[in-house]
Amino acid sequence: MTARPDLPPAVLRRLRWPLGLTWCGLLAERVARAFWPAWTVLALALGALMMGAHEAGPLEVVWGALILAIVAFAVFVALGVRKFRWPRRADAMARMDAVMPGRPLAALADSQAVGRGDAASEALWQRHQERMAARAAETRAVEPDLRLSRQDPYGLRYIALLVLMTSLLFGSVLRMGTVGDLAQGDGALVQGPAWEGWIEPPAYTGLPSLYLADQKGTITAPEGSRVTIRFYGEVGALSLSETVSGRTENVGAATDPEQSFTLAQNGELRVNGPGEAAWDVTVVPDRAPEIAFSEEGETTSFDGQMSQPFEVRDDYGVTGGQAVIALDLDAVDRSYGLSADPEPREPIVLDLPLPITGDRAEFAETLVDNLSEHPWAHLPVTVTLEAEDAVGQTGESAAREIRLPARQFFDPLASAIIEMRRDLLWTRDNATRVAQILRAISYRPDDTTFRPRNTYLRLRFILRRLETSLENDALTPEIRDELAQAMWDLAVLIEDGDIGDALERMRQAQERLSEAMRKGATDEEVARLMQELREATEDYLRQKMQQAQRENGADQPQQNGERMELSQQDLQDMMDRIQELMEQGRMAEAQRALEEFQQLMENLQVTQGQQGEGGSEGEQAMEGLADTLREQQGLSDQAFRDLQEQFNPGANAGQSRQNEGSSGGEGRGESHEGQGGRGGGSGVEQGDGSRPQAGEGQGDGTLAERQEALRRELERQRGNLPGVGGEAGEAARDALDRAGEAMRGAEDALRNNDLSEAIDQQSQAMDALREGMRNLGEALAENRSQTPGGQGQAQGREGGQQSDPLGRSPGQGRHAGTQENLLQGEDVYRRARELLDEIRRRSGEGERPEVERDYLRRLLDRF
Repeated sequence: MTARPDLPPAVLRRLRWPLGLTWCGLLAERVARAFWPAWTVLALALGALMMGAHEAGPLEVVWGALILAIVAFAVFVALGVRKFRWPRRADAMARMDAVMPGRPLAALADSQAVGRGDAASEALWQRHQERMAARAAETRAVEPDLRLSRQDPYGLRYIALLVLMTSLLFGSVLRMGTVGDLAQGDGALVQGPAWEGWIEPPAYTGLPSLYLADQKGTITAPEGSRVTIRFYGEVGALSLSETVSGRTENVGAATDPEQSFTLAQNGELRVNGPGEAAWDVTVVPDRAPEIAFSEEGETTSFDGQMSQPFEVRDDYGVTGGQAVIALDLDAVDRSYGLSADPEPREPIVLDLPLPITGDRAEFAETLVDNLSEHPWAHLPVTVTLEAEDAVGQTGESAAREIRLPARQFFDPLASAIIEMRRDLLWTRDNATRVAQILRAISYRPDDTTFRPRNTYLRLRFILRRLETSLENDALTPEIRDELAQAMWDLAVLIEDGDIGDALERMRQAQERLSEAMRKGATDEEVARLMQELREATEDYLRQKMQQAQRENGADQPQQNGERMELSQQDLQDMMDRIQELMEQGRMAEAQRALEEFQQLMENLQVTQGQQGEGGSEGEQAMEGLADTLREQQGLSDQAFRDLQEQFNPGANAGQSRQNEGSSGGEGRGESHEGQGGRGGGSGVEQGDGSRPQAGEGQGDGTLAERQEALRRELERQRGNLPGVGGEAGEAARDALDRAGEAMRGAEDALRNNDLSEAIDQQSQAMDALREGMRNLGEALAENRSQTPGGQGQAQGREGGQQSDPLGRSPGQGRHAGTQENLLQGEDVYRRARELLDEIRRRSGEGERPEVERDYLRRLLDRF
């Protein structure tokens, strides 16, 4: 075969458009490869001129840079012209043919050289030509290869393009017109005298700069703003006069080309000369921040946690604040151990919490801390709040006189030990008296005084250590503090005690509440006593559950046919009802309800009944998920404190000690029994299965490592979910899958030190966990509704059954109870209104679990 120079006309007509595009691509390739250095230099030069670089530098340097740019541009253009080759049509056709299989364009340009006149050979050749023509008809334009990475390995062309785009955005094309003035020297001399000036407010104000040429008449600016004036042209043609800086020294000449000073007072600012202007300047002083207590503080009676709301106002925002707590010595009852002069102690300084994001000019926050272990606990103190702004100005609140909130000890022995601890910390001169009193209260101990029994040995050890230090005259502050900590731990152990102590505290709380009913206590007193009863009841139930787990049902009595099953929510509802009756003044009904509650708690048993479908495994799964949710909340709190520390170092010093040990794997050994019952709809009883603690042994690990361990624990729990079916079961698994993905996202964010993203992911994980627990609880409830009995039943020995709120018997299993005692007449509507009002009230209480509030909202939507 011999090659022909041209393709058939029919093929050329089909290839006209792809061939033209391919030719243009070849042209762009060759132009880019030949002239990229030239346009790189041109872009750099234009960007520098539009940004005004020629106006800022020395004349010699500017001229040198311009000449160098022009020479470089000319050299690169010459090299490009020498390298550039105009593309031909044959080059474009060869480019298209090279990317197609079989090179059909070259085949179509060939002619048959062998076998002419042979019919079979010509038929084969004709078939070959038709196949090549079909392929040629599918020819597409070839994209140009504009990559210059080999010619420009350092990416200089991109740097030049970035400079040019930046100058177009922030520069001015008009500045290029001033290049011609360089040939005549300073362009300002040609145009005549000119000036420019601006006022820059302090950065902390967040206010924009003021360009003086745009201002007319009066200008208002914050105190401390920086004024800058520049004069161009003939020196002395323009001058400045001002009365706003208050300067008396180092003023300088009024005709200096550049002048800068700070606004300090109201006055006039004037530029004299051609294009003169004048302004009346009003300086806005920076006011000191204002801080005040917003309302009375609250104290949690169980652990003594202090909660003090406060409000802050400032014109531009505060940068920090603190609460200073000082001993009010004049108000102290100087008797017994406090009669001696106290050892000097520095005031307590707590950093105030500030908003992480948002405006700090006006906000309300709450200081939360627990100072129960401080030597001044329960003593008169004065609290003063201080706030500081960016200038360093401070504002103080009025001193508030309070007794330093702290934990209360109701056990007589624990209270005596805490009092001796206070006396020892007051002054070491009380050490002899403390030793004598401790020896007296530990004389001839009995089982009723020291419970648990090991508390006696611990008290004797403290006493022996104290007396030894006195004999050797070695009671140093360090030993004193060690003894004080040991006495605190001992008092907490005695106060918390075992189940017998918990029952006694609950009885005492009930007696105090009953006494308050007889005396007609105020609403505040009723609320406080009801809170004590709730805490004592929760402690007693927790002790009962732990006892049931230890015994594992071995000694459980036989159940009779009639029993009353109560969940922990039912007990909470009974206490809420008692408080409501007292607040309404219906003391007789409240007294009867309290007596029923007392009898019920006295006869309470926590049993592990027969395991129904979804019973024991389901309760253990709910408990495990609740622990995972609490641990995730702890990790989120720790990440939040770390983020707060980044923006405001030391801001976490005033956070409550109750947060310690709640972050991630820390503090997982604390008892949380009883909480799962309310969140998951279980009874008073909780499962006795154990789960690996994701945080154990990882308290010293990073947040990312602890987050990873928690995610793996959730995956294990997801795989061990009980066999609950239905839509609720599938929804629970899907929600846990989403929680796992969010935990993985939080883990990645923590490894990248992106705390904000980690907190968002952790929040999503907690929401998904709550949804999964809610769905799992619904699935377990469906299973239990099909199987009588279950796990976690609180039984009373009264033998009778209680009626529901409408007077009906509860029935057995899945069967509805009788309606014989259904309320009739006006009582029905009255009771319905009461129930609806109660549901509305509880649905608005933010401290209730999300699962419970969702259930209440569904009730309101339905009824």
